[in-house]
Amino acid sequence: MGSDEQIDPLHQVTKYCGNITDYCQTYLKDLAYKEDKEEHYGKPMLWIGMYIALASLFCNLAMVADLLHGLRNRKLWFPCNYFTLNAASLTVIAVAIKLPNDLTNLMPSHVDRTAKLGSLSFMCTMMANLLPSLATLESKELVSNMIALGILVITLVVNVCIQINTGVLSYNTSEEHFKIEVGYTQLGVLLTGPKFIATIYVAMLLMLLIIYACSSLATLKTKQILESKYQAAHQTALKDLELPQKGRLTVEKLKQHVRNYWIMAGTGSPQFITVCSATTSASGVICLISTALHVYIIIPYHTKDMKEYDTDYKWSMLVILIIQFIGVILGTLAPISRCFAALSFKLSEKWIRNHIKVFNVESYWTQKLYDWKQRSIPIPFSSPSRRGKIVIENIKILFLSICIEFLETVVVACKMIAVIPLLFLICVSYCWKRLKAMFSSSRSVLVKNPEHQGKGDSLYVLQLEDDTEFAERTLKGISKSVNRLIQNAEKKQPNNLIKLLKGSRGFEGVEKFDSPLVPSLRSEEYVNCWSLPLVTLTAIAISFRNISKNTVDGLLSGVSEGLFYVTRVEESLNATDDHEYIQKVAKTLWFEVEIRSKWLGNKLPKPEKTAGQILQCLRDTSRNMVTKVGSMKNDDSKYRSISANSMYRITETLLRSYHENIDRVSQEDLLALLSSMIADILAACLTNLPLLITTKCHAKEIEKREASVHEAAQILGQTAQIITNLKDRELPHLNEDELAFIDKWRANLKHP
Repeated sequence: MGSDEQIDPLHQVTKYCGNITDYCQTYLKDLAYKEDKEEHYGKPMLWIGMYIALASLFCNLAMVADLLHGLRNRKLWFPCNYFTLNAASLTVIAVAIKLPNDLTNLMPSHVDRTAKLGSLSFMCTMMANLLPSLATLESKELVSNMIALGILVITLVVNVCIQINTGVLSYNTSEEHFKIEVGYTQLGVLLTGPKFIATIYVAMLLMLLIIYACSSLATLKTKQILESKYQAAHQTALKDLELPQKGRLTVEKLKQHVRNYWIMAGTGSPQFITVCSATTSASGVICLISTALHVYIIIPYHTKDMKEYDTDYKWSMLVILIIQFIGVILGTLAPISRCFAALSFKLSEKWIRNHIKVFNVESYWTQKLYDWKQRSIPIPFSSPSRRGKIVIENIKILFLSICIEFLETVVVACKMIAVIPLLFLICVSYCWKRLKAMFSSSRSVLVKNPEHQGKGDSLYVLQLEDDTEFAERTLKGISKSVNRLIQNAEKKQPNNLIKLLKGSRGFEGVEKFDSPLVPSLRSEEYVNCWSLPLVTLTAIAISFRNISKNTVDGLLSGVSEGLFYVTRVEESLNATDDHEYIQKVAKTLWFEVEIRSKWLGNKLPKPEKTAGQILQCLRDTSRNMVTKVGSMKNDDSKYRSISANSMYRITETLLRSYHENIDRVSQEDLLALLSSMIADILAACLTNLPLLITTKCHAKEIEKREASVHEAAQILGQTAQIITNLKDRELPHLNEDELAFIDKWRANLKHP
């Protein structure tokens, strides 16, 4: 055998090993390159995690704001004022629950898995908190927001189910990394593993979504029922308000009127009715279960587990976990409180018997579906044949019939769930009564006073069902709340305004501030309003430098407080297009006068001059300004022209009233005249306060009634003294609706 033949196998082996080495080097280089790229692509994940934490924090703050608002107003059913269902909140929620929507990132450590599962609990908590806000939405908003929420929840559920099947949730899971209650057995791992817990959360999310759908359908019908009953009670309230002489409503009469509408707005509030429903109680129970489960899984088996986070989110996972855990704990308070509050509102022996014996489904739950069932489906021009129409109609009827049966089943299930907190509440109530009986010195302490609620109050209670009634303490609490609101408002009297009004002895200033003998510089006429002459007169008054700063500040404060109520009179009683524009002019001008001490860019006060010289300077400046902007047609020129024309007419009126004696008039005397005119105009406008309060009590939109009555009660409390002081003044012979217009006053005062 030749030497070449002996070396050849060795050469082949060496060559083969060299190829393997080259392949391994190439593979290792590719692997290192991929790891470097993955590390590079994973760098932004930390900041994405912080973005998720920030969105979660916003949700927490909104829920806490609702908690504080409910506690401050003693509404333990916690209405949704800040955390409501809308496009903005849904967007923030979508960011906050990004973790369970992440299909690819493995969650190997305890912190990682708990944060992802905690986001599901956080979503359950937020949905339970948002439920009453459905009642604040109009029909179109309700449909669009429900569709958006449904897409969000279903997408979340599908993504979680995918992760359950792919094993992303349970990657690197062992008994040592997750708390096990049933020991190290296969059943224990199954019942406490991430897959099983995620499945429970998915079921709760779907239950909450179904509850949302049922509540939305009920809301559409309950608003119609409440509106019908509100209109009947509204007519009763108007008859109760009728007096022999208009414009002479006393403070006590107004308080009773506000009280009536407060009861109507409180018991007829869509949010309040939603909170009292079985679905809200069921959502509270589901939220509590979700929270308990989250508290259970967040406790690590080893303390060191809380320091491990192995995903690209890094330490931001711990931040997300902490923020969302706080949100879950705090967010559970409102749903649970609503659950017990809803039961306590109607807690009586009769109601308990009816609730436990028969789980009937009220008509308003399914009425909307029945209405849709009776309607025909609109078919376009290319309509099918008669047989096709019959098939479509039968399919529609079958589908809605199934939906009705399903909805009734859900409502009955919610009522059965609500029995759990009901039994707890009965036990607490029984124990409380026993404690009161043990420690009370007299049996009379336990006797209820049936006279605290007059028969008149019951006329204004709005109920969905005629055979149901609120518990006695519920109406007592509603009545106390409005009394407390008015009393708190009475402590915030506008003292500067009251002091300013003391300078008014009649309404002469309404007539004399603007003489009809002074020609208008504007070719087009415009209507007048209460606020524009007040602002112009105040601008003139603060132009006097010889007046003490305290006097000027007192006048500014008094006018500022007065304009607060004047503006509300104008917005509610002068709601025409022409008046609204003049009112906007006055608002803009007042900001410049009060904050910047300027009038249309001219600095106030003027240099050292006499009162007459100041008036002449203001008159000439305003006249030149009207002439200058007269040919312009933009909004700014119109605003400046109206403001300048008002200044010209008022200053020219003052100059003509003094004739040649204007140079001998001191700044103090002219300020006294201006203050008197301002006080007269304010007094004339504020005689409309009773009409303003009664108008505020009644709002057309059902969603705005509670806030409107709240504002009416505050205005009544703050202006009670002013109403009393102006009550005995003789008013011009005008109709009640004409008293709100300054032009009507001026015309009547000139020609009684």
